[in-house]
Amino acid sequence: MPKTAYHLAHPERRTTSVVFASPHSGRDYSWSFLRRTRLNEHSVRSSEDAYVDQLFDCAPRAGAPLLRAGVPRAFVDLNRSPDELDPALIEGVSRQGHNPRIASGLGVIPRVVANGRAIYSGKIPLAEAQHRIDTFWRPYHEALQGQLDQAHLMFGQAILVDCHSMPHEAMDSVANRGVRRPEIVLGDRFGAAADSGIVDRIEAAFTRAGLVVTRNTPFAGAYITQAYGRPARGRHAVQIEIDRALYMNERLIRPNGNFEAFRRLMRGVIREITEIGRGQAMPVAAE
Repeated sequence: MPKTAYHLAHPERRTTSVVFASPHSGRDYSWSFLRRTRLNEHSVRSSEDAYVDQLFDCAPRAGAPLLRAGVPRAFVDLNRSPDELDPALIEGVSRQGHNPRIASGLGVIPRVVANGRAIYSGKIPLAEAQHRIDTFWRPYHEALQGQLDQAHLMFGQAILVDCHSMPHEAMDSVANRGVRRPEIVLGDRFGAAADSGIVDRIEAAFTRAGLVVTRNTPFAGAYITQAYGRPARGRHAVQIEIDRALYMNERLIRPNGNFEAFRRLMRGVIREITEIGRGQAMPVAAE
């Protein structure tokens, strides 16, 4: 089993309603899991948002908490509903309608990693799937809900920035010849998860940093933005997808020569995003 569901870094003084979270950057692959999977240690990491947590690790210095996964996505996917159980993987689960994520093997307990490569040779017991959800999924979401509730209490609103990465080829279908391809995709569920003014300011922060931004295509946001984005209640959720080629070698799953420069660029973007959540509330010291 992985050692922990999540890691939470608090600012010394909370000065913004923004909460940063990275649900797919967990990389604690236990020996028991690696022995069980049919994949090698490198291949099993292919759907991980490698190093995204490091790109956002300055958030606490900018006055915002950073919640990052401890558990790997291949073990349990924190960006899925706990009800998204895959009958092709989990014993005793019946099919209930068509869910494209489950059908493709990407339920809350994934059946495959990137490019459809199977994680297991057979099925796993339902009790094991529930144990993973109870031990890792629920604590992560309890921590996330707690941070958003605290932000709302302090500032009258909460802005969740859900941090992800995407394969470089993900934009092949939407890139236009002769035009610089998008490097950042912002997902707000086509306006359902966040106020457009907030998304405009997040987009402007990336644009001022020299990055090309698009919205909702091909990634509009998954479970987390859907579950936590309630703009009418002052609760906003925006998913950020960053082209992995900007900072890492995707084949080797290692930082590339541009990693530190991109990380410095991100510090400025993060500072601008935290400014969106500055309010008149008196900040209190972190616990």
